[in-house]
Amino acid sequence: MKNRSFKLCILFLAFALSLPTAVFAAVEPTPAPAPAPNQTPAANLAPSARSAILMDADSGTVIYEKNSHDKLPPASITKIMTLLLIMEALDDGKIKLSDKVQTSEYAASMGGSQIFLEPGEEMTVDDMIKGIALASGNDASVAMAEKLAGTEQQFVAQMNERAHQLGMMDTQFANPNGLPVANHFTSAHDIAVMSKELLKHSEVTKYTGLYQDYLRKTSEKPFWLVNTNKLVRFYNGADGLKTGYTSEAKYCLSATAKRDNMRVIAVVMGEPDTKTRNAEVSQMFDYTFAQYMNHSIIKEGESMGTLKIEKGVAPELPLVAKHSYSVLLKKGSQTKDIRYELKINGTLKAPIQIGQPIGKLVVYQGNQVLKEFDVDAPLSVERAGWWRLLKRSFSGLFT
Repeated sequence: MKNRSFKLCILFLAFALSLPTAVFAAVEPTPAPAPAPNQTPAANLAPSARSAILMDADSGTVIYEKNSHDKLPPASITKIMTLLLIMEALDDGKIKLSDKVQTSEYAASMGGSQIFLEPGEEMTVDDMIKGIALASGNDASVAMAEKLAGTEQQFVAQMNERAHQLGMMDTQFANPNGLPVANHFTSAHDIAVMSKELLKHSEVTKYTGLYQDYLRKTSEKPFWLVNTNKLVRFYNGADGLKTGYTSEAKYCLSATAKRDNMRVIAVVMGEPDTKTRNAEVSQMFDYTFAQYMNHSIIKEGESMGTLKIEKGVAPELPLVAKHSYSVLLKKGSQTKDIRYELKINGTLKAPIQIGQPIGKLVVYQGNQVLKEFDVDAPLSVERAGWWRLLKRSFSGLFT
């Protein structure tokens, strides 16, 4: 009799585990966010630019914009997306900085800005990134595209897919380096969005913030690299990101600078010359650092809580901030009563993929919403097998 009861208990538990789980909203609708401090200032901060935008890198708050959704040729600013895919591949363990990258004849044939790679020449991923970030190497960009995706075309497909995921609605890529070609365009707004995403990989500024370095250091003729972005040397706090120029695009720049707790992104497109480009970006930075401040909500690496995962290999998932969260405020603003809540999109059920949207971090001041941040799964969690789930259920009965 006892044997039969035990078998019935197992059958009942197995049946229960197979039932679909109801998904419910874990949160009530939040009030509409308060108007962000992004009103365009009276002065035109980039009068010579065809298009421009000024954005707080942490919160994504737009401080100033001018024709920011115009679809324009981006020239070598394209390489921000190339660098983003490289950094993500490094994070995912698909490649390592020490990996060798062999140059194809096609990659070596790229004109324009280059590091003069020879067909068959090998360089490490680390050196290729330097070649892209400092010298804007078109050849290095294609070599890395082939390393990551097999062909340039496959890599471009990945670029466009990532742009779609980031909501870059004004963008279509046709190559990884920005050399002039039909149907290759983006906007100042979209450049700021992908720049913001790239800056989540804080190690990238170790490359983009360098003013000079060398490649082929052990050869008889080391290749001297000088950053095409002169602001990294002449503007206090500047450490990236990418310049661009073609006769069609004119002079473009996505620049970033950080002072104290605040990082800013400034994008200009279609400037008449480098002097004007650098002066207007510097003016955008000066305005922001003089007028605004960041109020920190969560610092990178801090715990944001623990997520319960239904039917996962791991029953719980620690949620750690992959980057800092802050809100942009006018200098002198009150910061009391600022708080945050983590709101999860219903019950989380395995399998869960890394990067999958799982909820929002909502920042309030009193009862007013200041900002909402999307929160993604930090790790993948596979669905547990029935035997693991059964054992977990039994252990729960006796605890």
